[in-house]
Amino acid sequence: MNKSRSFCYALLVLLHCGFAAATATAEDTSPPLRWWKGNLHTHSLWSDGDEFPEMIADWYRQRDYNFLALTDHNVLAEGQRWMSLKKIIARSDEGILDRYRLRFGDAWVQTRGTPGSDDYAVRLMPLDEFRSQLEQRNQFILIPAEEISDRAEGKPVHINATNIAEVIPPAGGATVREAMQNNLRAILEHERSHGRQVLPHINHPNFGYAITADDLAAVVSERFFEVYNGHPGVNHLGDKDHLSIERMWDVANAIRRTHLNVPPLMGIATDDSHEYHGKPGSRPGRGWVMVRSRYLSPEHLILALKAGDFYASSGVSLRDVGFDTQTQTLSLAVQPISGETYTTQFIASLKPEHEHPHDEDDDHLHLDEKRIGVVVATVEGETASYQMKGNELYVRAVVTSTAAAADPSFKDQKQQAWTQPVGWQTKESPSSP
Repeated sequence: MNKSRSFCYALLVLLHCGFAAATATAEDTSPPLRWWKGNLHTHSLWSDGDEFPEMIADWYRQRDYNFLALTDHNVLAEGQRWMSLKKIIARSDEGILDRYRLRFGDAWVQTRGTPGSDDYAVRLMPLDEFRSQLEQRNQFILIPAEEISDRAEGKPVHINATNIAEVIPPAGGATVREAMQNNLRAILEHERSHGRQVLPHINHPNFGYAITADDLAAVVSERFFEVYNGHPGVNHLGDKDHLSIERMWDVANAIRRTHLNVPPLMGIATDDSHEYHGKPGSRPGRGWVMVRSRYLSPEHLILALKAGDFYASSGVSLRDVGFDTQTQTLSLAVQPISGETYTTQFIASLKPEHEHPHDEDDDHLHLDEKRIGVVVATVEGETASYQMKGNELYVRAVVTSTAAAADPSFKDQKQQAWTQPVGWQTKESPSSP
């Protein structure tokens, strides 16, 4: 009896040790955190782009992007869709079909009708068919997405929804702000009803000068917007009557952190690419995000984005960026390129000098513009850090290279990287609106 018990005890010990060893091995083999490069705003022949979606995805894949969201206007690439070759050529050039066949093969390309006639058409392949030709584990994935393209007050209101299961129709609204709120409500309901992580972000606020800093601040269910969009027509720098996009970012976030007590907006860089044949327009490769995650999957990427573990770039790469909550220090390190030098500006909006930034007897917001988007430190070199003094609502960093943008979207553009606002969390601050 004692021997039997001893044997059973020994067996249990061995089983426990084996389980512990297996668990330890599994933990030890978890992949490390790393940076993944991606573009979240892309157009194809499925809406107003001028190239087949497979060709576009292959362009990004060959240039070491890790993920791509195809975001055609109010449509997902699914089902049967045919397009006249004449219409395709009118958008692009005479060689587009030959290049498509050369890359993917005659057996892949589907056509119907009589060559040379008006009825000769090419099938636009859906995502669920062509993704198998391009995706590679831990290297490249495609994410279903849509640019929900709405209008209000005669102005464009465009919001991207990344990682959706079906098309989300524009929700409309009597005002720009109402349209933003209605569309975001639809996106968040889609996320809940489908049980998947979805990333909404506001596109190009200065396109048509449609969206103001006040609008960006007021729609508190949104956490993301495009701090850089590579389309030359989105008025990135603003004009004498309109704020630049970066200034808009700080104004909106100053309002959010004082008047509204909600988290700040985070900034995304995108291509908004439409043109893939070297012509003037919104070309690929101008703006992207670098997301830090252990896994290359839509779920993990979006969770990292929502946690703010990413930066936006138009050319500058960072080896590391982080915020030490104990010392309240934002630090970064550039991945240098030979021949380039780097300047980091730490930008903050400062707390109001008075306790109440708005009148006691009305709801009108009063902010001191001199305390918004202040450059609190400038550092030259490949590493930089800034320790908060306690009077900041938040701090962020923008790194500028001496190198010109490889394919500029506005005059005298330099390569840059933007980190996210940090140091705003307090015990009273909600983690989400």
